[in-house]
Amino acid sequence: MLEMKEVCEKCAAVLTPDGAAAICSFECTFCVSCSDSMNQICPNCAGELLARPRRTLGL
Repeated sequence: MLEMKEVCEKCAAVLTPDGAAAICSFECTFCVSCSDSMNQICPNCAGELLARPRRTLGL
């Protein structure tokens, strides 16, 4: 199962399960603003950052 991290790894902004975030294939997670500033490239693995799927709060 995909780990839904609760904070951006760059700026520590709070990320909610149903909110927008970016993630790479190693589950590095960033807020949209940080992802945009890094040109959608993960600084940890150089992988592509894509929109993280959203999870409803009830699950």
